[in-house]
Amino acid sequence: MARTVLERFPAGGPRGSWPAEEFAQARRDEGMAAEVVMDIEADAFLVIMPQPRTSQAGSQRTDVRRAGGAEPLVEAAAH
Repeated sequence: MARTVLERFPAGGPRGSWPAEEFAQARRDEGMAAEVVMDIEADAFLVIMPQPRTSQAGSQRTDVRRAGGAEPLVEAAAH
């Protein structure tokens, strides 16, 4: 399943502040299936929206893409 990155937030936010979670909740309130994941290499939280993937059967690759269809931000293989 492909994922679209809606927004990214630095991991070092102020104590007690959860901007990625707040952004994701606002999108869920709008009816989107937004969720928060951690991009450890970039030290950032990503708010993503899963997208059904229509590709070859048996493909194990997941592309995380920026909103607007830009190049993959993160590629991860499912094991």
